Amino acid sequence: MADKTQLVVVGAGPGGYAAAFHAADRGLEVTLVDPEANPGGVCLYRGCIPSKALLHAAKVIHEARAAADFGVRFGDPAIDVGRLRAWKDGVVGKLTGGLGQLTRQRKVRYVRGRARLLDRSTLAIEGGADGTMQLAFDHAILATGSRPVALPGFPQSPRVLDATSALDVENVPGRLLVVGGGYIGLELGSVYAALGSRVIVVEMLPGLLPGVDRDLVRPLAKRLEAECESIRLETRVATVEERGAGLAVRFDGAAEPEVFDSVLVAVGRKPDSEGIGLEATRVRIDERGFVAVDAQLRTAEPSISAIGDLVGQPMLAHKASHEGRTAVEAIAGHKVAFEPAAIPAVVFTDPEIAWCGLTEDEAKSQGRAVEVARFPWAASGRALTLGRDDGLTKLVLDPETERVLGVGIVGPGAGELIAEGVLAVEMGATARDLALTIHPHPTLSETVMEAAEVFFGHSTHLFRPKRR
Repeated sequence: MADKTQLVVVGAGPGGYAAAFHAADRGLEVTLVDPEANPGGVCLYRGCIPSKALLHAAKVIHEARAAADFGVRFGDPAIDVGRLRAWKDGVVGKLTGGLGQLTRQRKVRYVRGRARLLDRSTLAIEGGADGTMQLAFDHAILATGSRPVALPGFPQSPRVLDATSALDVENVPGRLLVVGGGYIGLELGSVYAALGSRVIVVEMLPGLLPGVDRDLVRPLAKRLEAECESIRLETRVATVEERGAGLAVRFDGAAEPEVFDSVLVAVGRKPDSEGIGLEATRVRIDERGFVAVDAQLRTAEPSISAIGDLVGQPMLAHKASHEGRTAVEAIAGHKVAFEPAAIPAVVFTDPEIAWCGLTEDEAKSQGRAVEVARFPWAASGRALTLGRDDGLTKLVLDPETERVLGVGIVGPGAGELIAEGVLAVEMGATARDLALTIHPHPTLSETVMEAAEVFFGHSTHLFRPKRR
């Protein structure tokens, strides 16, 4: 069966379905191709959404325990793994089902199957209900996403988990080894620690969350050290073998292995650029498998664009969505470019970490002069009412123009607060703009205003005189 479409979008994750919906709203004839029954991609089915549902459950457990500090006591939680999994799956089903309805409302043609490019204007779709079909197109947007990196030498065993299988929560292992101290390992490790696992995190580098501002990581690392059995930095896994009902893991430099009930491998993701027929086109990929694109998200093949995890870091859903809309605008002939001043990133641990724009470490590596203003949440009335004084709000500022170059926040709800920082960076706001913007009291958002006041040396709730 042969067919034709004006625009085909390959991959229905947050980048793909955002592109398809925007194109349909623009009046283009759109076909959206994906193996799943509804749009959603890794983010909704096996990533962002199910992990945040489980992290919310972990947060409730933590808050129930912490309530004893102010006189409210609950019994030990009884974990019904099946019901927890069903609730998480229900959230996923509701969201993906809603996207299916939006697809139909927008009259986007949805084809279930796996797409493979045959040339610059044709692709084959395999595995669908109608068998293999060919689809001709004027334009294509590739949004195939990414997949977890697998480490060599690990046995093929249900006890070896990755970022996808760990979300199934088949059971709560007694002792869980998390390989990788990045955001995925720490988020999922936090979930299992709250559910009752004794969690050990190993990271080959000297600190958790490599590349993230150390001021922001420090409060999280301190809390994780209390919640986990141990956090072992500069540690590598040498061998993993199945032994009875567990996994025997030997670390570099250790004479004897340790036994774990399960091992979670969370060492990153790589782009899904293999097996989609790029070799049949002029599309170029780099040594890491990322597709090369320009500021309009166009590849070296004029009829083909690419977005999301497929085209490089940061591998974030919201970045993919904006790229998708930019690619559609470029296809429609509008003068656009994907040139954000700030892309926010959030680690949904407890406490959360969020940042955007220039970091202090990046400024140092660039030899750029900056001034840093910090407001500790120990001076925040709202943070104290939450029993959480371990947070920090940090501004990275140009000392001459006072312009906000970057914002970092660690603490409960940091992910909700960072949007103000993104807006400040994008609009070229200054520290004075933030300081003069009236924030509601008592809220955590005030810490952004007070951090700006620290820059001028007149924060109401923190005595930090500015050097003249």
